[in-house]
Amino acid sequence: MTADEPRAWHTRSGEETEALGARLLGTAPPRDTPCRVVFLRGELGAGKSTFARGALRALGVQGPIKSPSYTLLETYELPAITAVHLDPEELEHLGLPDYHRPGFLWLVEWPERGEGRMPAADLQLQFSIGSDGHRIERIDTFKTTK
Repeated sequence: MTADEPRAWHTRSGEETEALGARLLGTAPPRDTPCRVVFLRGELGAGKSTFARGALRALGVQGPIKSPSYTLLETYELPAITAVHLDPEELEHLGLPDYHRPGFLWLVEWPERGEGRMPAADLQLQFSIGSDGHRIERIDTFKTTK
């Protein structure tokens, strides 16, 4: 995702939401890039898993892509990156430090469930449902470095 992207998008179908996920997050960074953490916020049915599916498909995932709301954690080993799709409901059981290293991408649904127990987000997207589709808004994220 580039700095000149719009702050908000509107999608009218699951296909459009998947295409947006593919466009924004579907290009793998170099393998030695620090772990990238993306928070996907929003109510049930707002398109978080659909967006993640589009990004994961564009990165090369084949086969079923499950919502982490049912499995808590799904990992996808790909040639250029390891993608982690998770719901931090029970963080202490997931072994997340093992996944927070260079060459990893985290797609975190329901990040508020792990507030204060996860790394800071590099990107946050807020999903909402409107009368004519879904709205996805970029939330500014400021990380401090020491």
